[in-house]
Amino acid sequence: MIRSTISLAATGLLLSVSSTALAQSSGPAALEKQDAAPLSQLVADVNIPYQTFTLPNGLRVVVAPDHKAPVVAVSVWYHVGSKDEPKGKTGFAHLFEHLMFGGSENSDQSWFTPMQAIGATDLNGTTYFDRTNYFETVPRGALDTALFLESDRMGHLLGAVTQKKLDIQRGVVQNEKRQGDNQPGGLIDYDLYATLFPEGHPYHHTTIGSMADLDAASLDTVKGWFRDHYGPNNAVLVLSGDIDLPDAKKLVTKYFGDIPRGPQSHPAEADVPTLSAPVHKDFKDQVANTTIARVWAVPGMLSKDAAALNMAASVLGGLASSRLDNQLVRDEKLAVSVSAGYEEFERVGVFTVTAVAKPGVDPEMLGKRLDAIIADFLKNGPTAAELQRAKTQNVASTIRGLESVGGFSGKAVTLAEGAVYANDPDYYKKRLDATVALTPAEVRSVADKWLSRPVFSYTLSPGQRSGDYEEATGVGAGKVVSGSAPNYYRAPLAGEHPMAETPAHTATPLERAASDAAETAPQSTSAGVDRSKLPEVGKIPDLDFPTVEHARLSNGIPVVFAQRSGVPVVNVAIDFDAGAAADPRDALGTQSFMLSLLDEGTTRLTGVQIAEEQERLGATLSASGSMDSSGVYLSALTPNLAPSLGLMADVVRNPAFRPADVDRVRAQQLASIAEEMKSPIGIALRTLPPLLYGEKYPYGVPFRGTGDPAVVAKLSTADLKGFHGQWLRPDNATIFVVGDTTLAAVMPLLEKSFGDWKVSGVKPVKNFDAPTPKAENRVMLINRPNSPQSLIFGGQLMPVQGTDNLEPLMQANDVLGGSFLSRMNMDLREDKHWAYGVQGFIYRVQHQVPYMIYAPVQADKTGPSIAAMTGDMKAFLSTKGITSAELERTISGAIRELPGSFQTAGDVLGALESNARYGRPDNYYETLASRYRAMTAQELDAAARKAIDPAKITWVVIGDAEKVKPQLDTLGLPVEVTAMAGGSDEAGE
Repeated sequence: MIRSTISLAATGLLLSVSSTALAQSSGPAALEKQDAAPLSQLVADVNIPYQTFTLPNGLRVVVAPDHKAPVVAVSVWYHVGSKDEPKGKTGFAHLFEHLMFGGSENSDQSWFTPMQAIGATDLNGTTYFDRTNYFETVPRGALDTALFLESDRMGHLLGAVTQKKLDIQRGVVQNEKRQGDNQPGGLIDYDLYATLFPEGHPYHHTTIGSMADLDAASLDTVKGWFRDHYGPNNAVLVLSGDIDLPDAKKLVTKYFGDIPRGPQSHPAEADVPTLSAPVHKDFKDQVANTTIARVWAVPGMLSKDAAALNMAASVLGGLASSRLDNQLVRDEKLAVSVSAGYEEFERVGVFTVTAVAKPGVDPEMLGKRLDAIIADFLKNGPTAAELQRAKTQNVASTIRGLESVGGFSGKAVTLAEGAVYANDPDYYKKRLDATVALTPAEVRSVADKWLSRPVFSYTLSPGQRSGDYEEATGVGAGKVVSGSAPNYYRAPLAGEHPMAETPAHTATPLERAASDAAETAPQSTSAGVDRSKLPEVGKIPDLDFPTVEHARLSNGIPVVFAQRSGVPVVNVAIDFDAGAAADPRDALGTQSFMLSLLDEGTTRLTGVQIAEEQERLGATLSASGSMDSSGVYLSALTPNLAPSLGLMADVVRNPAFRPADVDRVRAQQLASIAEEMKSPIGIALRTLPPLLYGEKYPYGVPFRGTGDPAVVAKLSTADLKGFHGQWLRPDNATIFVVGDTTLAAVMPLLEKSFGDWKVSGVKPVKNFDAPTPKAENRVMLINRPNSPQSLIFGGQLMPVQGTDNLEPLMQANDVLGGSFLSRMNMDLREDKHWAYGVQGFIYRVQHQVPYMIYAPVQADKTGPSIAAMTGDMKAFLSTKGITSAELERTISGAIRELPGSFQTAGDVLGALESNARYGRPDNYYETLASRYRAMTAQELDAAARKAIDPAKITWVVIGDAEKVKPQLDTLGLPVEVTAMAGGSDEAGE
């Protein structure tokens, strides 16, 4: 099903059109079912050329040349994670990941300071059960700097690790934990892993650790962790991008060659445990809908059964045409969403099947049907057609993932995973070959072998929360804590709360001095490297943006094209000038509802047939709406572009809006709205925009665009057809194409799919003349009892339009709130450690633009956090403007990061869409560097002072009113308290 998503946007008024314009629904003369490229052809396209070498100290290096952009991805993987933590030291691996960003002996500053200055992109670090990794993509001319810094924290770190830094990062991590805990259902993973894996098993505890163990972490034990596990002989370095083997050998030897071996780390062994009997648990939390789940411990990624388990998950609940989707969601309408997934770790894996009950459905009955479908799958296995579609989607996903050189996926990650876990960078190819060779009988056999064992099942339903939060005092539920996905452990991302006031052990000054003296003093030189200063950054060429070409179809639809041939994939977007701003004021949610139905059936195909056709072709279709536009997106494999475009055209032009589909998707959207109204960020995004824009301005609507539940409950097929015909029409459309083809080759395909699309009636327009309310500096407190943190979400309307020249304002905000090193983030996260992360951002829309602040903070620091951010803004906007160092770092970084910002076809596609939306020329991004170079501190200060005014900010706070209200009362602002939607009982009192 196409998931309709609304990006956070912020301005636009709708003028209802008196004459409804109905687009003609006649599509291409025939939607022929064309043959898809064979899997063997697709698999042949999956390849990463690389070479390897190993330094005498044991550091393994993988080099993957890719010269499409002048950037290099640097990825360092240490073979240690939370599974290797001994009892009483849970969370150490993740805590140390944070410490590694705090500076090293020869660069004793935040890691992000030099990284921003050199223009690093895709910069982060993560920790999970089996590994800790650090990665960044840098301009080729800054590679020496990146390697200097990575080698310095590998070989010259401990002299820079102090008690103060430990205390700060302990607090940041504990706030990160609170952020995960505060989400609906955020405590379940603790029980899940503790149940599946017995006491003493390496996977028994989750990665983020327990509050008590984090409190108890001493400087000596933390340093011991580094000495035991962070030697070069326990690491893999991958360089992927604009570099060749000779240069890589020279540079890596220069910077890493002098680092001595460390103790040989031996990752913990772990068997796959089997429960002695089925286990069931019932959980309650601040959720709107009931979820049922079935979970098994299964083998990990190195097992011969891994590929079959992955395919079993796809067929059961991963594909859009999965068994669970077809039976529980589409046919029987018992669930609003389903999923099945296989999460594979080094030693073990976790196989999970979930279903979210449709409101009014008995969860016990849903559970029985879920179990029956699983039992049938274990008995009969997948059909040949199901397995073929799952294989095709798997191969297509792999191809797409290899387009970028680094980041959270891409070539560097793919090679590093194989090198670390299987001692084989090519392991991804072996897994792919194993997947393609699978038979239905083999998948059935493996699924039955592992999923017929005793299951851990649970039900999560609305009510008072089950389980207690741990507080940062070492006293609490005693559970081991963390999120379930590695995303929770990314060091620089904005996230959550403050640290304990009193750690369990704080070193005395004497202890601290003794510990620091024990470390080796920093060395200014090593192996010919002058470590007294960072290497000079070499020449970095300005961005060479792909050539943009323009054409028109015979019916006048503009086509904007750019070639990008890194992988055999073509991305297509058809954008309509609509969006949430086009929603009728008395029918909020119409656009989102309509978009969600596009792939649920056309006049030719059912929703199941559309899903199966996507999977057969290895294509993905999606629809999304911003405030200003509605779009349908296709990612197609180049060999299958023609039939994929035919499918896209049918979905865009001929949606059926069958009553049965409308009612089913209606239930899904209502369930989604209900969940939004339980989530802190969902509440914030529904509350703040109407306060800023008022009831009449088009942007004064819930930013996610899902709308008013009372309206969605009543929308008819006629309403949806009317909106589709009025707004999704050829004279309101632009087609964007980026990828592995040419304009000459793609134009006949587009003409066949969209060229005969005709329209009648008057084209609609949106009107943005409605007045907005006077800005009020006030606080709206939404009571969410028992919240371990408060979400602060503030905003004001600025006197700027999205089509204005906003670059000076955006660079000024980079210093104030827009980057990791911004003043507000450094104040609340690094100095005060009251938050995991804070962000101030400019929410760019076509018309009046808001400035917004996102700050999840420790509950007992809610009032002080607002006061601190207000103080930071006032100082920045008056006497303490941008310094010369901040200007140099920000502008240099903005220029240097441009070449790394457009590696993928998706990056380029988004840039083309933005240029069209904001009326910018084709060479906009190529001229950015010269415009950045001309900026001055005075210009940036003036832009910020003209636009941002802390005295006009409306603050929305979602938190426990009993704890938070007294703090807010000290701010001298009006404070209004309101209950969460759904009542206090449902909120978990």
